Amino acid sequence: MRSFYHFILTYRGKKKPTDQSRLADFVFNDLSFPKHSTDYNEISDYLEWNSPFTNALQVFDDLWDVYTIKEK
Repeated sequence: MRSFYHFILTYRGKKKPTDQSRLADFVFNDLSFPKHSTDYNEISDYLEWNSPFTNALQVFDDLWDVYTIKEK
């Protein structure tokens, strides 16, 4: 299973940014993000403390659902 970081990078670099691409761009540029993690709690806790925008945690939860389906 690839890490969530590698999964979310597929949402980066949109010409018309979406909440998903904004989160992906944030994660890519954040040197402290837990890049090798596949643990929901670790990533969720990190984003709670370092949330880049208001609904980032909801976007993360939605992407996590897609991640768990695609990476099984």
